Amino acid sequence: MTPAPNPQPVPEAQIIISPTSDRLQVLEPFSRFTGDEFTNLRVLVKVKGKCTTDHISAAGKWLKYKGHLENIANNTLIGAMNAETDEVNVVYDYEGDGKGLSIPDLGRRWKSRGQEWLVVAEHNYGEGSAREHASLQVRYLGGRIVLVKSFARIHETNLKKQGVLPLTFVDEKDYDLINACDEVDTQGIREMINSGGQGGGEVVLKVTKKNGAVKEIRCRHTMSKDQVRWFVNGSAINRDV
Repeated sequence: MTPAPNPQPVPEAQIIISPTSDRLQVLEPFSRFTGDEFTNLRVLVKVKGKCTTDHISAAGKWLKYKGHLENIANNTLIGAMNAETDEVNVVYDYEGDGKGLSIPDLGRRWKSRGQEWLVVAEHNYGEGSAREHASLQVRYLGGRIVLVKSFARIHETNLKKQGVLPLTFVDEKDYDLINACDEVDTQGIREMINSGGQGGGEVVLKVTKKNGAVKEIRCRHTMSKDQVRWFVNGSAINRDV
């Protein structure tokens, strides 16, 4: 019997998804990094205690939305505890009326006004199953940095793949110096890009508090040459486009 020929790609083939589908959605590429540094980031949430991939992207009923990033993003960090209030999935807008919002709702609000943000958390952030949506959703809603005491290794890599910069505190006690809604600028991103990563280095975060006081926090990155290219291009899937 003659073996069947190997299937060949058909670049001109169209993928048609119903615009009313709530389970499938075309994945749009993330934007490239075009600046020298991040400026005017805000802390979306400071997380207390354990924060696994299930806290970041819950399973259960949400799994039906794995093909629809906009919908599954509605569960982003809903299991996370606010370090300042001990509330789960409740955060506050620095321009708000003092009423609590869910973490994904605040992320969407900030995304709509062009406000990029970061997450601050404790040890072994992203432990658990290698759930890629836990990094995709953060990036989709406008997250650019995740700053923690330590990462689960696979999740750290997944963040890099989506163009999110994972940082760890040089001094873990500096976790106490940064709070929700603080304004954050970076120093060292340009050096990281120009040097090609080289497997690690430091980035300094300039943190401006509500009262105008400024704190500087030294952080480490573990970006390799390939991972820096992912970051600049917006994600690993963008590669050199």
